[in-house]
Amino acid sequence: MKKSIVMEDHSKQEAGKRRNFTFRINIFFFFTFFLFSVLIVRLATLQFVEGQELLEEKTRIVSADTPIPPIRGNIFDRESAPLAYTVPVQSLYFRIEQPQPKEEVIALAKRLAQIFADNVREGDTSLTAEEIIKEMDVGYDLNGDETEKKPSYNSVPRRIKTDLNNSEMAIILEHRDELKWIEITEESIRTYDPVKPVAVQLVGYMRPYSQAREPRNGLSFYQDKTNTDGYMDTEYVGYDGIEFMYQKELRGTNGKKTYPVNTLRKIIGQAEVTPPTKGNNLYLTINKDIQSITEKAIIDHLAYLKSPAVRNDPYIGKGKNAVAGYAVAMEVETGKVVTMASMPDYNPGVWAGGIKTNADYLKIQPFINNGTITTAYPDYPTAEERNKHPTSIVYVGSVIKPLSVLIGLKEGLFGVGTRYNDTGTFYYGKDNNAKLSNSDGKVNGYIDAAEAIRVSSNTFMSAMIGYELHRQKGEKAAEIWDSYMAKFGMGVLTGTGLRNESPGISEYLTNKKESLQQRMVFASWGQNEKYTTMQLAQYATTLATRGERLKPLLVDKIQTYNGDPVQKFDQKVVLDKTEFPKEYWDAIFKGMAQVRTSGFEDFKYPFARKTGTSTQRVAGNKEVDNAVFIAFAPIDKPKLAVAVVVPEGGFGSYGASPIARKIFDAYDYYYGLDGVPKKDAADAAAAGQAANKPR
Repeated sequence: MKKSIVMEDHSKQEAGKRRNFTFRINIFFFFTFFLFSVLIVRLATLQFVEGQELLEEKTRIVSADTPIPPIRGNIFDRESAPLAYTVPVQSLYFRIEQPQPKEEVIALAKRLAQIFADNVREGDTSLTAEEIIKEMDVGYDLNGDETEKKPSYNSVPRRIKTDLNNSEMAIILEHRDELKWIEITEESIRTYDPVKPVAVQLVGYMRPYSQAREPRNGLSFYQDKTNTDGYMDTEYVGYDGIEFMYQKELRGTNGKKTYPVNTLRKIIGQAEVTPPTKGNNLYLTINKDIQSITEKAIIDHLAYLKSPAVRNDPYIGKGKNAVAGYAVAMEVETGKVVTMASMPDYNPGVWAGGIKTNADYLKIQPFINNGTITTAYPDYPTAEERNKHPTSIVYVGSVIKPLSVLIGLKEGLFGVGTRYNDTGTFYYGKDNNAKLSNSDGKVNGYIDAAEAIRVSSNTFMSAMIGYELHRQKGEKAAEIWDSYMAKFGMGVLTGTGLRNESPGISEYLTNKKESLQQRMVFASWGQNEKYTTMQLAQYATTLATRGERLKPLLVDKIQTYNGDPVQKFDQKVVLDKTEFPKEYWDAIFKGMAQVRTSGFEDFKYPFARKTGTSTQRVAGNKEVDNAVFIAFAPIDKPKLAVAVVVPEGGFGSYGASPIARKIFDAYDYYYGLDGVPKKDAADAAAAGQAANKPR
């Protein structure tokens, strides 16, 4: 009985163990099933829900893109002579990857510095390790200390050096496995005539995009990201002149190198290259030869004014302090600008390496601005000294007198045949207590409008136009005067489209220290308005066209890099049109045809001209005389209009007109003031002489 009970208990225990085991097995299979279910659901999610996203992630991980800067289009003159062009170079770039131990990056900078030092070209300077790590833009210096400037755009490679020489390239490529995170990329750099760049300020210059977009000193165009999609910090962009004005057309688009890499960011295969798209080529309206002649004419004439032979001459010697000159010539039939010279100039290649110090900038600062369209400063070593001399924007002086006469005739202040007794002096003011005189107090007697232009009578302009316009029109006189100025291109932008173009200074509107009567009197002979040389050229062209104000055209055509046409600028653009009776035009042309000037004694074409000698005060009470000159030729069928300004050049006849003569001669030689280029005849004669030489 006892044994039976024991066996029964044992059976119960075995049954319990089996139930417990079965339960555990069930729990195990349940959890196993659950885990497999979760795994299957997750795999399904990965496959069908997150598959595309993970595929993109996989692609991002296994490839690394390096952008290739675009190849910028070239800039030529109208005859296809290069002015600014790109040349291929090999550049060294540094890639930021994670992780990059500081000590290894610093060691790389030092190694590269040694390579550059050992293989430097004669006459060049090599980059130091300090300069290299700064270009790497990693946020720390050679000591590993953090810098104030934080890294920007980590994924964008940093350009370390442009234009590697053959020795540098050979060593870097030989030790590529040791020199981590660097690569050599072919790109282009801007190049100018190595002997004598021309039209420097018109062509403009370039700066790195990283500087061009700076919040404080950059340009709003580059600060707007909608304009700069794909731009690289290291690429150079147009900052002034044509380079900036046509930035979009010139730039092209980026290319890229795509590297296969493993999860450790190591390159594991050959790169796929998508080449950049080349920018368009521009052909300007200027002629390089005429531009060169103009620039040389200005520099030579400035030297002549200082020469011992004329320094003490009572007329020519008045220009002995001149240090700068500006000239613009426009085709009357098209509005195309043939030459635009702001002298002295400088070599724009200095921007390619970057202006590294303030001292370097100050050396070129007087020459950077295009003095034909905006304020340019005289070349003196200090700002204090520069302030003692006029800038490029001066009072226009007597060149305004043809327009003054037109205004007087149009407003009915006098007639074409009205004669005025010029006693050499004119009194005005509330009690006739203000007095002005002609140059040297010259008495001209009874003169009409045409004769007033010929003899450049200040008293005629004052009494018959400035004073009378105020007497008849009262407070509206300045407004009326300003409307005429605008129609002839003064006091308004000329339409060139160039950055920083100045509208000039219309002091008859702004100088409230003087009475309106006095302002109008002085404005009538050019002593209350300061305008640019470009404005004066447009004004001269408007006179030549008898009232059509033409837009100055700077670009003749745009082509692709391979020469396919993109856009052609054939048609003149009329910005304004002012009608005057024929007898008014005939009167001022008659006067302009008889103005005495120097430098044109043997000029074979009848031409219209007006000299100007504007006087202004600088540095307190010091008075200086500026030489101003406008002209167009031939007078019966005008082809070319010219304006020349020489601050502190003295009389316009001696300080400016000889420069204009050389511009007319140059145009006549290459294009013909009568439509027949004299170069063709000269070339034919030279060829004939060569053929007739005995052999």
